[in-house]
Amino acid sequence: MNNYLNSKNEKSVSKSLPAYKVSLLLTTYNSIENLPITFEGIQNQTYPQLQIIIVDGGSTDGTVALIEQFAERSGLEVKWVSEPDRGLYDAMNKAYRMSDGDIIAVCNDFLCDKDAVTMLVEAIEKAGDGCIGAHADLRYADGDRTVRSWHMGQGNIKQGWMPGHPTLFLKREIYEKYGEYDISYRCAADYEFMVRFLKDKENKLAYVPKVLISMFYGGTSNAGLSNYLVSFKEGYMALKKNGVKHPLVITLKRTWKVLRQF
Repeated sequence: MNNYLNSKNEKSVSKSLPAYKVSLLLTTYNSIENLPITFEGIQNQTYPQLQIIIVDGGSTDGTVALIEQFAERSGLEVKWVSEPDRGLYDAMNKAYRMSDGDIIAVCNDFLCDKDAVTMLVEAIEKAGDGCIGAHADLRYADGDRTVRSWHMGQGNIKQGWMPGHPTLFLKREIYEKYGEYDISYRCAADYEFMVRFLKDKENKLAYVPKVLISMFYGGTSNAGLSNYLVSFKEGYMALKKNGVKHPLVITLKRTWKVLRQF
């Protein structure tokens, strides 16, 4: 199955559109349980210039019907495809290639504040030259229960710090300069991608000290002990691949920071 559907966001048209068009990238596979929540968060956003890109891996549980309905009724600009892929990171790369926004964000969870996109874009604009994107605080949720809260703050790779990828809004130029997600990674391609550009000191991120995204607990890098171990190993590999000194020490620091969030 290979369907594309576009609909214009008539309600967002105004005389003065914001400086940036934002592309929200969604990857789905049999996501019928959580996808309506993700769509609700997107639909409630106050930011007027959104593009929604959805790459589905060939779902069989009704996800495709939900996507069709959202594309037809949301009033937003939507592009989507449903076809086999080589996993999550391959789907994310496909979604990026389908997009044309000035700012890119992966949005597989819940935008829990209606001004989330607006606040992140404004943070980028206010930060000025040298700012390549913005990030915020993150909540991991299992239904209504908070499993883990992640207060990001600011930091650097050497401290074991890394922004939460689900909160990351990046200028398109970063993808153009540093490339896409490395699909050879099973759990940590998002981490490796961030290491790739954050190792360069000239790249600065703005920070919004507020929980703007609620992540569905049980994602690729936090679904059980075995995945944690794979993520640990791949995190070390990502640092080593990108020439960051003392990769094992940094990986241990990063692991400690994660454990303290529970």
